[in-house]
Amino acid sequence: MMALVPSNNNSRNANKEKIRDEYRRTMKKLIIKKEQDNQSDTNNLTQMLVRTDNHERTDNVFNRNINSTLSFNQLNTKDSHQQIHDETIFEQVYQFEQFRDGIPINSTHQKQTESMPIISIATSFNNRNHQINHDNFGIQLPLIETHQSRPITSNSISKRTTEPLGILPLKHQRNPSNPLISLTSEDTKQNLLYLSEYDTNAKTIQIPSESSTSNSSIHIRTYNNESNISIHRREISNKSSQSISHTSNIESSNNQIKNGILSRPLPTPELISDNKNIYRLIIQDGITKDQTEIFLQYRQFYYFIWGNIVKIFRMLEKIMYNYFVPIALINGEKVAELAQSIEIERKPTLEELLSTIINRDDIEKLIKQPSRRFRGKNGKDRAAIIIQSCWRGFHARYIYKDIKKRRWAAHIIGSVWLKYSKLSKIRKQLKLIHHRQLEFFQKKQNELRQKWSYISSHRRTIVHIPSLGLTESIRKTLTNLPLKENYQIGRLCELEDPNIDIIYVSPMSVNDEILQYYNRLINLRDLVEEGSEQSVPSIPKNANERFIIIVPEALHRFPGHNMCLSTILKYSPKALKQIKTLIKDRSAYLVTGISHMDDLYISEYLNIPLYGCEPEISYLYSTKSGSKRIFKSSNVPMPFGEYDIYNQKHLYESLAYLILEHLDVQRWIFKIDDHFDGQGIAYCDISIYLPCYKDILKEADKWSNNKSLQVEKKHSYTKILSELSDVLDKHTIYVNKTQFNSWQTYLKFFLSEGGIIEAYPPSNSVTSITICLSIEPNGYYSLICSGDQLHAESQFSCWGLSFPQSSIDSNQLNNYCLLIVEQCKQRNIYGYIDIDFVGFIDKKTNEQKLWITDLCIGYSEHISLYRIMQYTTIGQFNSQTHKFIVKTKQIKQRLRNWQNGAPEYTIIEKNRYAIWSSKLYHKNLSNIHYSIFFHMCRSHGVGFDIREKQGSIFTLYECDHHEHIGMITISDTLQNTLTNFVCYLNTIYQEITPVDMKQQSNFMLAVNDIENILGITQENISLNTITS
Repeated sequence: MMALVPSNNNSRNANKEKIRDEYRRTMKKLIIKKEQDNQSDTNNLTQMLVRTDNHERTDNVFNRNINSTLSFNQLNTKDSHQQIHDETIFEQVYQFEQFRDGIPINSTHQKQTESMPIISIATSFNNRNHQINHDNFGIQLPLIETHQSRPITSNSISKRTTEPLGILPLKHQRNPSNPLISLTSEDTKQNLLYLSEYDTNAKTIQIPSESSTSNSSIHIRTYNNESNISIHRREISNKSSQSISHTSNIESSNNQIKNGILSRPLPTPELISDNKNIYRLIIQDGITKDQTEIFLQYRQFYYFIWGNIVKIFRMLEKIMYNYFVPIALINGEKVAELAQSIEIERKPTLEELLSTIINRDDIEKLIKQPSRRFRGKNGKDRAAIIIQSCWRGFHARYIYKDIKKRRWAAHIIGSVWLKYSKLSKIRKQLKLIHHRQLEFFQKKQNELRQKWSYISSHRRTIVHIPSLGLTESIRKTLTNLPLKENYQIGRLCELEDPNIDIIYVSPMSVNDEILQYYNRLINLRDLVEEGSEQSVPSIPKNANERFIIIVPEALHRFPGHNMCLSTILKYSPKALKQIKTLIKDRSAYLVTGISHMDDLYISEYLNIPLYGCEPEISYLYSTKSGSKRIFKSSNVPMPFGEYDIYNQKHLYESLAYLILEHLDVQRWIFKIDDHFDGQGIAYCDISIYLPCYKDILKEADKWSNNKSLQVEKKHSYTKILSELSDVLDKHTIYVNKTQFNSWQTYLKFFLSEGGIIEAYPPSNSVTSITICLSIEPNGYYSLICSGDQLHAESQFSCWGLSFPQSSIDSNQLNNYCLLIVEQCKQRNIYGYIDIDFVGFIDKKTNEQKLWITDLCIGYSEHISLYRIMQYTTIGQFNSQTHKFIVKTKQIKQRLRNWQNGAPEYTIIEKNRYAIWSSKLYHKNLSNIHYSIFFHMCRSHGVGFDIREKQGSIFTLYECDHHEHIGMITISDTLQNTLTNFVCYLNTIYQEITPVDMKQQSNFMLAVNDIENILGITQENISLNTITS
């Protein structure tokens, strides 16, 4: 227990009685002693009486400050307070007797006794002490006159209590570690009062400096403000020394103390600094041992931060008490450091508290024991509290989880409902917007249909948007979608009509080099008309001023979405405003590629009609199954097959039936409905891999002659159906091998999107033909161009065209086209249409047959390349004969050679053939500048002859990585055209291809395919000559 805790009145009275008993025994000894010891006995008696009186005064002070006194050991009982206090008092009396008789002090509590100070005689004898000595012992003590002592108040002392001290030399002021100077008698007198406060048994003594003496008032002020009573009695002795009487008895007592103190060596700064590191404090059974010498010194040393230290000790006591720790050794230095570091609002952590414990490992082992905290006093109560708190926590947590679950469910229901309501609202708004756009579209279509004859013959502006409005799932599988859209840059050449102005929305960035090239290409028309390589300035031509290229500002804002050009233009308000300004107060209409829903928005925003059909109708009949419906209604020949397949059973049953009915077909083709450019095609050679095919082929002749064998036919059907799944799984070949690598993957896409089954022509020589049509709003249609397809990379993908077609009779093609156009008009399909045909020689009849395989609604790249050829050659395509005719100038032969003058020309009509492709690809083209490329072509004779209107023309698409180009080769015969195209490709390939370059170009694939066609044409020519 600390001495700060005051005792009650009963304990104080008991202490007085014990002191009186001790006093009586001492007085008996005084009577027996000799007369010469009277002076010494008087001094001893004086000290005892002063101690009694001082103890009484101290108790009074304790009683005044009881409400604000700090206590460490609040868990101890009052008896423990009294016992420790009494032991302290008797130890002082016992020490005094031994010191008086010259007996060495050998107490069991010597360490604690050495730390206890000998209280100096600071008070005078009171009347009560005189009366007690006279009544009990018959001794009349001398009266000592005392000054009236000033009462102890909470006010600070404003005057000095000692004389001014001497000033240390300068070297000692700057460096206190220098050896101390010897003290003079004057210095000793001035510090006598200070020295009287210390224990005479202490090994070292610290002489106060001037600053410490002058700051005594600060110490007293701090003491009074904190309402704490210090263990050290320096303040009390200073206060009482003001009223002490300078009698001879007191002086002799002080001389004895002074002599005892001065006989010891003075402390050095090294010793003082060493004392700072020896504070090993003890907490035993949750109570701090606060009456030890080391604790009292520790408190005096750190009394300026004692408040924070008390808080830390309270926390440590609580930990030791709760976990029933028997003893803990505390490092006082670390406690002081922690007390200085903590703030007002921050409490030290457990790790910081444990760091102040010397025997930390042992204590941590005890703390980590689960039942340790319940072994001490009130352990059962703490256990009950823990059980109750755990139960309450469990119960509250259970209720919280239930509430949380219900709240989560309510949140999910609310969020789903909110999402559903918002989506429903948005869907309704989108439906209203779409309905309004459709009404606007139909209104503008009616106006366009009524005014088409006037619009088509007068000045007008065409807004070209080469957009591929494919579905999102298809666009995600395509690479370089903007490049495929820019294949239609040949739309600029529709300027052939002087009444047309072109606004071309580019899906790619356009630099000055590309813009300069197309300006020169547009101006080439003037040179072709004059038949000269020099332009004629007298004839003003402004064709290059009648077109403008607009690049949407949102072109690169959606890099990962692969949006079509119409959607990008929708989110480009600046480009839309620019177009709207250019077409203001002018007749205009919109021409797109493959129609998209955003085309309606653009049409409504620009307030112009759309040259084409409704996007939903365009999408429906551009699919493989949708085109089959039109062909079936048109009664045109189609391949054997089945369409609108959406489940696996329908697929296998239909295929088994088709195989059984058409055993002469060796290959069957599967096409996904909405795939683009042949990427959704797969095929399987059934006649080769079906195990039962040969057996069924032998029995096929019997079925046609005998109707009774229909049971065997059904048996064969069942057998084919059973083997079909395994054959397709192992032997199906996919055109797009990057997307489809197994039958299961392809089948999943096929059934989800829908598809068709189609027979491949049973012939070794198959020719694919494409015819491009335009159905005008007033119902008239025109055949724009026709051509034989070239297949460089895949036999199911069109790489280019040989224009015009020369494989099928033109009248037969025209008749089929007319039937299809009629069915399209009935379904409100207008605009540009591509129809694909397949021609082959039937093995049975040895006659040429024609199948219609596909229909695509929208502006295609073939139309744009044809526009370039027509614009540069000023030729016309005869839709009846499928021939392209140009007019050239030929010099008339003179009748006489001596005739002079300008030569005369005659106009001669000649046929022209062309091969074009927009899909030429070479990796090394990006390393060559366009100007160098054209210079290289001219050096090898690759160019365009203006007078003969034949040669080669290139189309440029990219400005950054120009790895793709388009090429049109024109000549007088088909064989010469094929030969020149192959020759030009070989020349370019050899010039730009490094030696170690492999499989980074499609030039040679195209060359091989054209050479095969060239060989077939030569055979046909030789056969015709033989037969003729």
